Amino acid sequence: MTDQAPAAATESPDIPGKPTSASRTTLSHIMTHNDTNLLGTVHGGVIMKLVDDAAGAVAGRHSGGPAVTASMDEMAFLEPVRVGDLVHVKAQVNWTGRTSMEVGVRVLAERWNESAPATQVGSAYLVFAAVDADGKPRRVPQVMPETERDRRRYQEAQIRRAHRLARRRAIVELREKRAAEGFED
Repeated sequence: MTDQAPAAATESPDIPGKPTSASRTTLSHIMTHNDTNLLGTVHGGVIMKLVDDAAGAVAGRHSGGPAVTASMDEMAFLEPVRVGDLVHVKAQVNWTGRTSMEVGVRVLAERWNESAPATQVGSAYLVFAAVDADGKPRRVPQVMPETERDRRRYQEAQIRRAHRLARRRAIVELREKRAAEGFED
């Protein structure tokens, strides 16, 4: 890698780029008994819904219209979330392609019965595709990283994208090979 700004930091002639801060957002929610699993902690699916909601808001804000969840690369649950916790879900666009974008999400919990600062309880990376009124892919503004942290996140997102594409290629190649050998999947 060079010390130069990412190529995506330059503006497209027809769609001006947007800085990372333009679409960054935080959603907060108090966890209740309705959110718990059989162990008495907040269900992972509840956290995942909040993550998808925050990431979707950021993707829509960045792209200037509808964006749909294409994939979730990772969802790490670092600490349990409990009833009464005030959960903050912070999201931002890390990387953009022509019609897609990666959104990074951090999940923090303020413990209702502690005076300690919020604790990171989870993180996730989601890929969104911007769509038009007919559900067809549409161009997105390139993200323009503003800080050194934004640039690091942009570069890490490129690595995750390369891994997603390599994984997809490997699966397609395996399926084609198995089909050529007469196996049905």
